Amino acid sequence: MNGRGCRESLLCVFANRGLSMTQESANATAQEVAAFRERVLRKLTYSVGKDPENASDYDWFHAVALATRDSTIDRWMDCTREAYTGGQKRVYYLSLEFLIGRLLVDSLSNLGLFEVAREALAGLDVDIDRIRLLEPDAALGNGGLGRLAACFMESMATLGVVSHGYGIRYDHGLFRQAIVDGWQHEQTETWLDFGNPWEFERSEVKYLIGFGGSVTATTNEQGEVQHFWHWAEGVRAIAYDTPIVGWRGAGVNTLRLWRARPEADFHLARFNAGDHIGAAAEEARAESISRVLYPADSTEAGQELRLRQEYFFVAASLQDLLRRHLKQRGSLDSLPEYTSIQLNDTHPAIAVAELMRLLVDVHSYEWQHAWRLTTATLSYTNHTLLPEALETWPVGLMERLLPRHMQIIYLINAYHLDNLRERGIHDAELLRSVSLIEEDHGRRVRMGNLAFLGSHSTNGVSGLHTQLMRKTVFTDLHRLYPQRINSKTNGITFRRWLYQANPQLTQLLVEHLGEEVLDEPETRLRQLEPYAEQAAFRQRFAEQRLANKRHLANVIQERLGISVDPTALFDVHVKRIHEYKRQLLNLLHTVALYQAIRSDPGGNWVPRVKIFAGKAAASYHQAKLIIKLTNDIANTINADPTVRGLLKVVFLPNYNVSLAEDIIPAADLSEQISTAGLEASGTSNMKFALNGALTIGTLDGANVEMSEQIGLEHMFIFGLTAQEVNARKQGNEYNAEAIIAGSHRLSEVLSAIRGGGFSPGDPGRYVGLVDGISWHDTFMVCADFEAYWQAQLEVEERWRDPARWWRSSVLNTARTGWFSSDRTIREYAREIWKVM
Repeated sequence: MNGRGCRESLLCVFANRGLSMTQESANATAQEVAAFRERVLRKLTYSVGKDPENASDYDWFHAVALATRDSTIDRWMDCTREAYTGGQKRVYYLSLEFLIGRLLVDSLSNLGLFEVAREALAGLDVDIDRIRLLEPDAALGNGGLGRLAACFMESMATLGVVSHGYGIRYDHGLFRQAIVDGWQHEQTETWLDFGNPWEFERSEVKYLIGFGGSVTATTNEQGEVQHFWHWAEGVRAIAYDTPIVGWRGAGVNTLRLWRARPEADFHLARFNAGDHIGAAAEEARAESISRVLYPADSTEAGQELRLRQEYFFVAASLQDLLRRHLKQRGSLDSLPEYTSIQLNDTHPAIAVAELMRLLVDVHSYEWQHAWRLTTATLSYTNHTLLPEALETWPVGLMERLLPRHMQIIYLINAYHLDNLRERGIHDAELLRSVSLIEEDHGRRVRMGNLAFLGSHSTNGVSGLHTQLMRKTVFTDLHRLYPQRINSKTNGITFRRWLYQANPQLTQLLVEHLGEEVLDEPETRLRQLEPYAEQAAFRQRFAEQRLANKRHLANVIQERLGISVDPTALFDVHVKRIHEYKRQLLNLLHTVALYQAIRSDPGGNWVPRVKIFAGKAAASYHQAKLIIKLTNDIANTINADPTVRGLLKVVFLPNYNVSLAEDIIPAADLSEQISTAGLEASGTSNMKFALNGALTIGTLDGANVEMSEQIGLEHMFIFGLTAQEVNARKQGNEYNAEAIIAGSHRLSEVLSAIRGGGFSPGDPGRYVGLVDGISWHDTFMVCADFEAYWQAQLEVEERWRDPARWWRSSVLNTARTGWFSSDRTIREYAREIWKVM
């Protein structure tokens, strides 16, 4: 059986909860197969409008998806009723991204129906392995932030946490990446072209969202001042619901996404008067809010649209959840007791001001009471230590677009600073640092500070990240509120990243650890450790990896026309292209290795395939130049006969969840080499380790906790620590030019790139790139180069010793159970949300 066929058929391991069945259970399965086949045929006929003889693969996909969705409805309804009758506290997860990927296999697997569906479709002469590939990835996210939100939603459903996810239903998600002559080109992502069979449009669930206008104040009979926001523009938010199924169908929660529509219907009179464009202008302006994920914000218009997006989904979500709470409880006084709102990064931070506006202006709460309700209800997750990634908005833009919110933010700030002065704090620098308004470089609203002050909990996403939050971005706020910051290390859902992505490894685990490993991986995976000492088991572990590598080699051949050796070391660096993630450092090593092979073609070289993937932000020119350099290096090395295939370099375009599911199970070496102190957590590092890849990386983000769980001897850790990086930056003693001069290897690499050795048609293409790291090596690429080179030599040494390599590989899988998103959600649920 080939790699792909084996990967798919083995999904029955966890779909049927066992490798053998009694005749009774076999008959029950036959009944399930017949029932599912009938549901598919009915959907094909009455929902898709096709008969089996004329149905296309797309028609079959939609029929199967709709039949699968129907299988979730009863449980979804039951969970909804239980939430109302049981009175459980609800968690609302507000995120600008939900990178949920394809849902067909995810839903079938979690419902235990994948093999049922396979057999049902086989009886109709339909191959589920073929039609599942037709499903587009839901383009609702960019990278780790959105994928984390998706994992969290699935874990909350699995653990029975009553929750709603709230976000935006983007018509076009993050761009589709095409590589043309080595350069990234952004193309429109059209994931909704054939509709979305998973969602339910709730046209009756709609809210009016205001923008612009002015604020007036009046005094009522009790002498209280009341404010009225007279907005200039209204936009309707329409709800679309997608059921999110937990493992074994344990629970089904709701992902509610908002689509923007104009307040008024199409202006027919203006159209008939000849103003055809003007008649549609209001509609186009409103719908632009939910048109594209992350519109470029390099212009004032782009910044305004980004702020409109953030307020739009926050305002709709808060109105929706308050309506639900009032319907069930009758009063907002109990809001914190029955509601917890988690802000996923600063994108939804405007929720602090919006919740205050709703409580004070709409529901007539006194300010201090409203503030207590707000802070007790909201909690905030920080995802970055990069100051530029902590959102700030120009005060002028905020006053024009959200005038009432700007008043509320001023008032929150005034109470905050007055309270500090009453505590005897008069240090002007300290007060300036913790203010919600930045005064130094144009007056701007600090959304990170707003989220911190307006929440009862602010958490980091790894141990190191949390420590650095206290020392850097929130150092002064932490001094004033020392109990507020806490750590919740990220996790991943094993259902997607092991059971579905790597069914061959899953089969191996079930055979040796029992079916319990599927339900209790956090504890059961540790029982794999003794098998690392068994040569026969290590051999089988290596064989499943080789099958996955053969599959990925086929993907590379099909997409790029490049032939790679599956027995070579697959060295994988896949993530968003950013200077701090240091794809450039990997490329410098690639060139150095290439030069070394050419200098000594008869040397004992380890055959290696360098695999890159990731998108650069559309306006991030340096990152796009790094993509071009990757492809230029690949073209040169792959075409050089003197290398004899010992080194291949590939850049796989349009990295997404589905491509990650092909790459991660095939990786031997996982590149996690960010500048220490800048990666908040990372989750790809966990996915790779779970599948047995060995990590080469810095002590950054969750790599620190991974090293504690897995053991430093089973990873390749190198480079400056976060403290050393900070010391070099603070001391102004770092001299990249001196380091380059002291490293013959690095000097030759940079000279080759700068001199046009990989861009003969444009010799000056990389002059600025090389000069930049020579003069201002902000991300310590040169500083860590030699340590990285040595770590890669250790990689090769271990690869040459299969017993050692595969022992470490098995132990990586065995010791990664702690990084389950179920564990993370339990910590949120117990310590922040108080729902378990």
